[in-house]
Amino acid sequence: MVKQYLCCITVGSLLLALSASHPAWAQKRGGILRLASPASPANMSIHETATIVAEMPMMGVFNNLIVFDQHKPQVSLDTIVSEVATSWSWNEDDTALTFQLRQDVKWHDGKPFTAADVKCTWDLLLDKVPDKLRLNPRKTAYENLADVTTNGDYEVTFKLKRPQAAFPMLLAGGFSAIYPCHFTATQMRQHPIGTGPFKFVEFKPNEGIKVTRNPDYWKKDRPYLDGIEYTIIQEGSTADLTFVSGKFDMTFPFELSVPRYNNMRARVPDAVCELSPGTVNTHLLINRARPPFDNPDLRRAMALTIDRKAYVDTIGQGEGEIGGILQPPPAGLWGMTQDQIAKLPGYGLDVPKSREEARALVRKLGYGPDNRLKIKVTTRDWSVYRDPAVLLIDQLRQIYIDGELDLVDTAQYFPKIQRKEYTVALNLQTAGPDPDPIVQLFYGCGSNLNWDNYCNPEMDKLIEAQSREGDAAKRKQILWTIERKLANDDVRPIIFYRRGGTCERPYVKGLTIMVNSIFDSWRMEDVWLDK
Repeated sequence: MVKQYLCCITVGSLLLALSASHPAWAQKRGGILRLASPASPANMSIHETATIVAEMPMMGVFNNLIVFDQHKPQVSLDTIVSEVATSWSWNEDDTALTFQLRQDVKWHDGKPFTAADVKCTWDLLLDKVPDKLRLNPRKTAYENLADVTTNGDYEVTFKLKRPQAAFPMLLAGGFSAIYPCHFTATQMRQHPIGTGPFKFVEFKPNEGIKVTRNPDYWKKDRPYLDGIEYTIIQEGSTADLTFVSGKFDMTFPFELSVPRYNNMRARVPDAVCELSPGTVNTHLLINRARPPFDNPDLRRAMALTIDRKAYVDTIGQGEGEIGGILQPPPAGLWGMTQDQIAKLPGYGLDVPKSREEARALVRKLGYGPDNRLKIKVTTRDWSVYRDPAVLLIDQLRQIYIDGELDLVDTAQYFPKIQRKEYTVALNLQTAGPDPDPIVQLFYGCGSNLNWDNYCNPEMDKLIEAQSREGDAAKRKQILWTIERKLANDDVRPIIFYRRGGTCERPYVKGLTIMVNSIFDSWRMEDVWLDK
């Protein structure tokens, strides 16, 4: 049987477990949870998005077959629990995963949920049906999925081409929502329906998103909230002032920079605030197919000029981590240790030496003080992207590259990057919680999220090898080999892991902020307001 990996149990999760039985902490029903959102998404289809600003509001509209325990802050195979599946089991060679389904689940329009809906969802994701998603960011994540079959209305089997130890991690993630067969992809963009604790109400671009309590939810006592309202406020200082004034119950998760976080704690001393480890890395994205960036010496020079500690010190005021493609420990379960990271090219602390090597490479290509390379640095128009992009432009100047900031609205940013309509970009990407399918999606030849045109058959073999491996220690060694290979090939050089703050009013209860995932804790059915 596939091995499962241990996760950490924190004091916070222990307190949550105790609160369930403590009479003084009995949950209250009612109230609207209000918070700001920093950007306006393209639409409401969770399967067509790659960003938390759409995924977070919509996660509560849907259910998964299985889901990560919403009260465990560090997710892993061991924290997966049932949702609309009552049980699941592997066949003898770990190539077929069968789920038994609940028989009392209904869609928000009253139609019964069946195994056919599960099959319809993954047939849509696998591009097997005439109905199409406009964007399908995670299609490549399921390249090992051969087929989904049903046995009656309440049994479904996922048939794999080969063993994949962490396949349940993919199904438990926040993006693995089940869509109804009787709604088209177009309808799901505009007015999605699910089986989840909340029903979609409205999305007004650049204004807000609203969901309301599902009175017919199959968990009869949930959700506690009457609804959730997300007000879109792109300017961070304005959103902060609105929280300070008492109009919002929480800040958008992970969004507070360290200065804003410290300011918020000072201005709202009774707020419950936490500064989370970086679950998303900031990295340099270079379109390797576009001259002159098809030259490996130029890419190496750009990678060598990065001063990672400056990002931690300047943007994070000393808070943040330097790591590779996988979130570093202790929050991350798979990333390289700091002593191993320091051995990667350009990751050491001798920045002047690295930059001198970088300048030599650039001069060899004909650039220099009197012939500077002019580029546009594309990034998303959100402070967590903008601020490091400005610093990147300053660091590129050290090697005769003059960058002009090219800001792109959230709704257009990821489609633009996916179409490879950029030259150089400052980008962010998730680093877990599990490497599968992260390494495949970002670094596999022809993958959906392989935005920089990197393709290496040797890397594809390593990616498959780690996916097959069921032993955690052996798998980690393969992953570290992948880390070293990508760093040596100057593929998406990882700059740093930004810590992000979240503040809640003391009356917001039942919400766990996860330490190794930004996408998986927003079912919100257990959240309640103690007021």
